[in-house]
Amino acid sequence: MKSSVTDPLCNTHDDPTKPVELVLDDHDLTSVTKLVSDIVLERKTPLAWWLGIGFTASLTGILFLMIGYLFIKGVGVWGLNNPVSWGWAIVNFVFWVGIGHAGTLISAILFMLRQKWRTGINRFAEAMTIFAVICAGIFPGIHVGRVWVVWWLFPIPNYQSMWPNFRSPLLWDVFAVGTYATVSLLFWYMGMVPDLATLRDRAKGRIQQIVYGVLSLGWNGSHRHWHRYEKAYLLLAGLATPLVLSVHSVVSFDFATAQLPGWHTTIFPPYFVAGAVFSGFAMVGTILIPARQWFGLKSIITLHHLENMNKVILATGSMVGFAYATEFFIAWYGGNPNESFAFVNRAFGPYAWAYWIMVTCNVVTPQLFWFKKIRTNIPVMWIMYIFVNIGMWFERFVITVTSLSRDFLPSAWDYYNPTIVDILTFVGSWGLFLTLVLLFIRFLPMVAMAEVKTVMPIADAHSGERRSVGDYHGDIPRDGGAK
Repeated sequence: MKSSVTDPLCNTHDDPTKPVELVLDDHDLTSVTKLVSDIVLERKTPLAWWLGIGFTASLTGILFLMIGYLFIKGVGVWGLNNPVSWGWAIVNFVFWVGIGHAGTLISAILFMLRQKWRTGINRFAEAMTIFAVICAGIFPGIHVGRVWVVWWLFPIPNYQSMWPNFRSPLLWDVFAVGTYATVSLLFWYMGMVPDLATLRDRAKGRIQQIVYGVLSLGWNGSHRHWHRYEKAYLLLAGLATPLVLSVHSVVSFDFATAQLPGWHTTIFPPYFVAGAVFSGFAMVGTILIPARQWFGLKSIITLHHLENMNKVILATGSMVGFAYATEFFIAWYGGNPNESFAFVNRAFGPYAWAYWIMVTCNVVTPQLFWFKKIRTNIPVMWIMYIFVNIGMWFERFVITVTSLSRDFLPSAWDYYNPTIVDILTFVGSWGLFLTLVLLFIRFLPMVAMAEVKTVMPIADAHSGERRSVGDYHGDIPRDGGAK
């Protein structure tokens, strides 16, 4: 396994007196545009992409087949029992919502903190956010059982005089996740407008010119357009920043507001947010590393970007580990025998295998990122991302199922086993997620060209050439015409 230290494109030095170059390989503004836009416009669609989209689309078909079967037969096809009335549907919902947190964190919070290293990875992370939230939204929609009477959820006058409880945390999820998805979608699209204009002006096919022309909203690179764009982008970043903290906090209230031992705890909101960022960054890395390899983007998505992501994973993984220890301490310190039993049961009960998989993947594995050789070794970090993704799914499984399977009444205890429908539905959601990722890679710019150019030396007012990215947006001069 070749060490990344010998990589000629390595930019992970520790010398604080030398600025880190975020765009390598002697790129200029035009070559950055060509590198990214040619993936969409010029390169022939590779056979591997067709094979990949065929496989993931097949998995997506399985997802919708399982949903149709669920609607016909009812939730009895799942492994739910008494007392485990929440199973894989809620586990998968919380998992996918958590995956969607890294995109908004990278784009909004790091943008507000003026972290320049975000520019190479933010577009990919934003897109992943949208796709993960789409996958997440499926599970609450189908777990209600009789979907054809879903209108009963709304407090509208009806002959049955049913008035749903609008104070339920499940309702808070609807507004929190809906708001998060809307703002994230607007933020993603707004940031893409200048790059869509670049694709419009470089496109040769008439259909491409029309589609990208409509999507670019008449962008011509003028000073007024840049001014409006930067103001709107800043406002959306300001809106998205508190959502990163609020959305998964609200999702945690699904559990924290219950009286069930193991759920009734105030540590859940910060614990869930840290876990969401942790799993989200791992998923970004899982998808990003193959993409940068296959499409030759190593000079834009550099080792410095990946190392910084690994540092965030190390920090949030340590927070998650601290939260695990705090839960056990509070269960003992609180003196509640039911609470103590719930946590001892997690570690040593019938689901101990799931608990220790969670601890190994989420607490032990990230600690290896303390070592720079591992933080900058791409094959090793990619494997560790896989472990983190597995561990975070098991975290949601442990929280949901272990507390429900052994509640207050021992006479009601039961062991939860998923059915083949549960498993295929989850696998199908991966198919939907990866299908959307592949379509994004093929038809939209996966790197924010306009933002990458702002961190290049040529965009620096103190460099030899006092030029702005607005003057050289790809190959488009300020008058809006293509060179």
